[in-house]
Amino acid sequence: MKFGEYMLKKADTGLYSWFVFLMTVAESIFLFIPPEVFMTPPIIANKKRTVPTVLAAAIGSLVGGAIAYMIGLWLFDSVGVWLIENFASMEKFELAQQMFIKHGVFIIVLTAVTPIPYKLMAICAGFMGFPALLFLGVSAIFRTGRFAIVGALLWKFQEKANLIVKKYFWQITLAAIMFAGIGIFLMFAL
Repeated sequence: MKFGEYMLKKADTGLYSWFVFLMTVAESIFLFIPPEVFMTPPIIANKKRTVPTVLAAAIGSLVGGAIAYMIGLWLFDSVGVWLIENFASMEKFELAQQMFIKHGVFIIVLTAVTPIPYKLMAICAGFMGFPALLFLGVSAIFRTGRFAIVGALLWKFQEKANLIVKKYFWQITLAAIMFAGIGIFLMFAL
């Protein structure tokens, strides 16, 4: 059995939803790998995994966003600064803070649906004392919407995606690693 097929088989288990949940929590706090990377294998392995996978990502994102918010609110001087210095920069955090002051809820929506680091805005929202329920509500609606759209697209094109992954597993994996590396490099370089 090829490694790609082995991974798809493993992704077709209920335990993989827990993996998606945990990785999405981590992405909402410090990880720079988009949740869609973790959502893809179970859905292309089995269409029936779409709803549990989307729910796992949505709930994980909300839990991670709440943790990042609390870090900004209560632990900014210790944990918050450490996370920002090790996974972004204070300049980027200050820019996030300025954007948050100027645009408020729109910035939460923007970071919820784009690759812009959601974690910086979550920490910033807590640090600035932005209303927690508003932050979590907007995050829940728009992050869940993002994951639902990705889940629906993967569900619709599951058979084609499954064939592509089986045929080009290593090329896709290497490309994903390269793009993540370039993204991390650019984030630290800018």
